[in-house]
Formats: sequence, structure tokens, C-alpha cells
Amino acid sequence: MNYSRVSIAAFGYELPPDVVTSADLEQRLAPLYAALRLQRGQLEAITGIQERRYWSPGAALSAGAARAGRKALQASGVPRERVGMLIYAAVCRENLEPATACAVADALKLPPGCQVYDVSNACLGVLNGMVQVANAIELGQVEAGLVVACESAREIVDLTVERLLREKSMEVLRKTIATLTGGSGAVGVLLADAALAPEGRRLLGGVARSAPEHHRLCTWGPATGIPAGANHMAETDSTRVLQHGVALGVETFGEFRRSLALGPDQPEKIICHQVGAAHQRALLEAIGVPAERDFTTFRHLGNIGTVSLPITAAIAEERGFLAPGDSVGLLGIGSGLNCLMLGVRW
Repeated sequence: MNYSRVSIAAFGYELPPDVVTSADLEQRLAPLYAALRLQRGQLEAITGIQERRYWSPGAALSAGAARAGRKALQASGVPRERVGMLIYAAVCRENLEPATACAVADALKLPPGCQVYDVSNACLGVLNGMVQVANAIELGQVEAGLVVACESAREIVDLTVERLLREKSMEVLRKTIATLTGGSGAVGVLLADAALAPEGRRLLGGVARSAPEHHRLCTWGPATGIPAGANHMAETDSTRVLQHGVALGVETFGEFRRSLALGPDQPEKIICHQVGAAHQRALLEAIGVPAERDFTTFRHLGNIGTVSLPITAAIAEERGFLAPGDSVGLLGIGSGLNCLMLGVRW
């Protein structure tokens, strides 16, 4: 995929108020640690995550997404009546029906001609939404579109802690330790025709690859069939997700560089989906990118699903890591397994 007229006009994001450290979680898990004879500090040592954030209990996902979307709209300068598409792209949604995007569009008072719907694809949802908006802009169907998402980890982490304390099993801990890295946050990404947002970051194109034979390695449920499943749990085979995710990332990165005709030192900067220290180290080594060309937030925000990568990009820009003119790769890998990498001229 290649684009000639698409700009990322603005980012907006919201970080939740409640900071929860890995030490806090281990305090709650003290009976499990005693039963399994584990030393404190293991969670941070294994994942590299010091803390993550949670929304206050009962916080509405659509409200968080709307606040982030409003910030993106205000920062972009694009009039809301020019927004022709609103996509809500988080893993966490308020209902099976209607689309959570409807509540966000209502809160933002978007025009009636705006297309409003949800997209779901594990941690790639926001990037997938960006591609859909970019395609519509490139085809002249819309002038601008907004992708929003709001993720909440408090509820699934609480359920996981209860399960670990109930079962006190090393096997269950192995399957659920990735869940304990989860954080919360909301993001909005406003894309527009370059003529409408000439100062925006130019979206150049990208490449997608999938390895769906690995779709059972990471699951978060219940099953939502009729009748719906009763057990709401998340389980991850972290070792195999790392192994096969990195392999898919290497394949995609090679095609990404070829597709966009990038030079040997390009992209100059990268922003990856934020999982943890082991995943960062393994991916960078595999694709041959030095750590100083990567910007991370996982140590203090954890893994925030769909919003991890765009929030990290926004913070990287705020802190001067991403500067005008930089060749930037947005490298997304999500359970499924799916990989999507986008090239941006900042």
C-alpha cells in the first residue's frame, strides 16, 4: 500500500489516574508467591514493566475515547464537519451492539454524513483503522477521518489475580503473566487529506503480513456466541508468541523496507507495539535496528493494547525524539498473529 495525499494531522491521548506498580500486584499475589516459593520482584525482572495505569472503577470506554479524540481534533485544526469517518478500534468495547464508535461520535457531535463503526484486530486495531481512513482519503471518499480507542486492564487483571490466588498454580501463572503487564489508556489519531493538513506527518505507505496458524497462542474471552461463554480469562503462550511474532516481524520488516524503497539506515526512527523488555530486545536484534533508534513507554505504561503504539508515538514527538523530516516506521504486531508496518515522513 502506498499513499500520496494522506497526512497524520494530530494525535490526542488520555492517561488514567491510578498508577499500579508491579510491586503492588505482587503484594496482592503474596499467598501465591508463598505457595510457589517465588521471590518478590519477579514480575518487573521478567517484563521490564515498573508500573501501569488503570481507569477509576466504572469509567466509560467511550468517554475516554471521546476525550482523546477531542484532543486530536483540537490539535489538528480540522473542522469537525470535515470528518467523514470515525472508527473505534480498541480490544475493549462497551457492548456487542451497537458499535462503541456510535457513543464516541455522539459525544464529539460529528456530522450525520460521517461513517461510524468499530474495527477489532487485537493490538493492531488502531493501525488497521488508520489504513481504512487513509484508503478512503486516497480514493477521495472523505477529507478526514478519526480513529479512537480506549483500553482498560483493571478488570481482566483483577480476574486474573483472583484466579491465581484460587488455583496457586505455576502453570496458570505462566499462562497469565502477560495479562499482568496490561495497562490502560485512550488515543485519538486524526488523518486528513494533505491539502487540508499540510503541516501533518505524511503517511507514505505500509505492508501487512499474517500468520493465522498461530491464532490460539493468545486469547482473551469469554466466547461471545449464543449462549455466551461464562469464563472471562486471558491466557498467553508468551514463549511461542515471542518466537513466532519476531519471525513474522522480520518477514514483514524486510518487505516493508523493500516496498517503500528505504535506504540501509531507514527508517531512521521506529515506534513499536509496547509489550515488554524481552520482546523489544528480541525484535530489535532480529531486524538489526539499534536500541537508540527506538522509543519505548512500556516501563511506565505497560502494554496498553491498541493504544500502545500511537500513544508512544505521541509522547516520542512531545519529547523531541521524533522530529520534522524523520523517516519513521510504526511497527505493529498483534495476536492472531498479524503484523502491520506503516512508514511516515514526520
